[in-house]
Amino acid sequence: MRRSSNPSKKTGQSNSDLYRSASSKASSKESERIDSLFYSYANGSTGLIDPEGIETLCADIEVDHTDVRILMLAWKMKSEEQGYFTLDEWRRGLKALRVDTVSKLKKALPDLEKEVQRPTNFADFYSFAFQYCLTEEKQKSIDIESICELLTLVLGSTFPSQVNLFVEYLKSQNDYKVINMDQWLGFFRFCNEITFPTLSDYDADLAWPLILDNFVEWIREKQK
Repeated sequence: MRRSSNPSKKTGQSNSDLYRSASSKASSKESERIDSLFYSYANGSTGLIDPEGIETLCADIEVDHTDVRILMLAWKMKSEEQGYFTLDEWRRGLKALRVDTVSKLKKALPDLEKEVQRPTNFADFYSFAFQYCLTEEKQKSIDIESICELLTLVLGSTFPSQVNLFVEYLKSQNDYKVINMDQWLGFFRFCNEITFPTLSDYDADLAWPLILDNFVEWIREKQK
């Protein structure tokens, strides 16, 4: 009887079975490395990566903990609580980035930035940034000082002129102590839709948040 030249036939395995098995083992090893990396930063008593763990991670990937890329990483993980990463969030983010070591994570940051900058992703990231900063239960708004910092961090490099002027306005006015999500999203729409600095196509009769009507009025007064 002729012997089979394919050793996989002896075990009843096809090449695709062998590939799936090898792929599964590789995936399992990757998951182990991702989990091991998580526990190297996690607080032993809470089982979470807390602010201290995040600062250590930032030092290892050579990024300041206030850098927008850390916020982007939180967005990629779909993190729910500011300053904390759960194991599930960590797994979700690192698997999506296809990284399982600190050096790979560091190298993945430029691609993550490009991913966030895509228009559809950026709108989601911008919304996430506000939601992520709601640190208290049932909190719906963020104080002006924090909003100014967040605007500069998230939107400052994309729309510097609009952001700088809006921050100046927010710090000089006394009508608003906090900003809500509707106002936050309204400013993003303003940056995308309104010709700046002429504001020639701004129509106060359209559905803009009142704070933006006031902002435009303030700018026009400055331009006189």
